[in-house]
Amino acid sequence: MFKTTRFYPAVFVVVLIFIISGCSFQKPDSLKMISSAELNQLMQTEDIFLVDVHTPKQRHIKGTDLFIPYNKVEEHIDKLPKDKDTAIYLYCAGGPMGNAAARTLYDLGFSNISNLEGGAHAWGKAGYAFE
Repeated sequence: MFKTTRFYPAVFVVVLIFIISGCSFQKPDSLKMISSAELNQLMQTEDIFLVDVHTPKQRHIKGTDLFIPYNKVEEHIDKLPKDKDTAIYLYCAGGPMGNAAARTLYDLGFSNISNLEGGAHAWGKAGYAFE
């Protein structure tokens, strides 16, 4: 009468891989989140290092210094500031790729990393300029 369910190891492995890979998109504890208004204010008053990490390429926030795909940060470390305490501001379309890039930067020794909350979508919604 009762149907028994067989445990399928392959399904378990696939689900486990999916869960683990999703963790890289979560906000690292060391990451500071910054609003569009805060980022805009900083850009008006300071020379900041702003990096677009979204893939595929998207419209860049006006003033972006560098485009590095979030999953290729290690390959472009030579383009990042030599001083690992330099503030680096990241953004993607919505935020998760920025979180993943921040985790990699942190693992590479960078300590002053911020991610734009809501990404380029929030930036545009706030009425700020793109290139």
